[in-house]
Amino acid sequence: MAILNIEPIHGDFGARIGGIDLRQPLPPAALGEIQTAIDDFSFLHFPGQPLDDDRQLAFTKQLGAPEESHVPLGESGTVTYFGTIGNVQPDGSKLGNDHRKTKFLTGNNMWHSDSSFRAVPARLSIMCAYEVPETGGSTEFVSLRAAHGRLDGATQARIDPLVAIHDYVFSRSKVAPDAVSPSLAASLPPVPQKLVRANPRTGAKNYYLGSHAKTIQGWNNNEARALLDDLQNRATRPEYSHPHAWQPEDLVIWDNRCLLHRGSGYDADKYRRYMRQTRVRGDGPTLQE
Repeated sequence: MAILNIEPIHGDFGARIGGIDLRQPLPPAALGEIQTAIDDFSFLHFPGQPLDDDRQLAFTKQLGAPEESHVPLGESGTVTYFGTIGNVQPDGSKLGNDHRKTKFLTGNNMWHSDSSFRAVPARLSIMCAYEVPETGGSTEFVSLRAAHGRLDGATQARIDPLVAIHDYVFSRSKVAPDAVSPSLAASLPPVPQKLVRANPRTGAKNYYLGSHAKTIQGWNNNEARALLDDLQNRATRPEYSHPHAWQPEDLVIWDNRCLLHRGSGYDADKYRRYMRQTRVRGDGPTLQE
C-alpha cells in the first residue's frame, strides 16, 4: 500500500505530497516512494512541514550526501550545508533592497540549475520556508525534460553529443562586475557538462543549461549562444512554467538534473523573507553518465 498521497499540479511536472511527516526519520519504503516520485515528477511540494535546520539536514542526508555551500567554502574554506534565501539575517535583522547581499541574490532571478557550475553538480535542492513576503517572492519552475520531448528528432540528434561549459563567474558577473571574490572565483573554474542528460532509472532525456551555461565546447561563441538561448527560450515560455507561491512550513524538493528555476523578486525594503536551502550532491561528473 502506498504511503504518499500524490496530487499532480502541472501538465509537465510537479506534485503536491501529503500523508507523511518529514520531521521524523523515514522508513526505507517511504524514502523509496519519495525517490521514485522525484524521478517521475521532478518537483515535490510538501505543505505543512514545520522543520528546523537540524531536521532539514537529517532529512537531506536520508536522500543522499549533502553538498557544501559553495560561497563560504570558496571564500573562507568553511563547510556548511545551508544557504539562506531571503533578507533575514542570523540576528533577526532585515536587509533592504540596496544591500550588497540582496543585490547578489538577484542572480537567482535568472533561470538556472543549482550548482551546474560545479564538477559534480547538485542532484536535488530542498527548500524550507519560514517567513515569506505578502507580495512577490514566488519561484518559477520549468521542465527541461518536457522541453526536450517537444523538440523534433533532428534537433534532438544534433544536441545529443554536445558539451556545454558552465561558469559561475560568467553568470554572477551579470548581476555586478565585482559580485564574485577572487578566492570564490578561483574555487569555481569553468566546467564541462553534458548538454543532454538522462534519468538513470527511467531513461527519460532532458537538456541541461541555464544562466551558468556560457558556451558549447568546440563551437564559435556566437553560434553557441544562439543555440543555448534558443533552447532556453523554448523551455521557459509562460505556458510551461509553474510558479510556486511559498507559504510558511512549505518544504519543496526539486530535481536540478532536469528543472530550471528562477526567483520572481520582492520588495526587501518592505518585506521579510527567510528560507533555508540544502542540496544533495550528484552521483558524479555528468560526462561520466
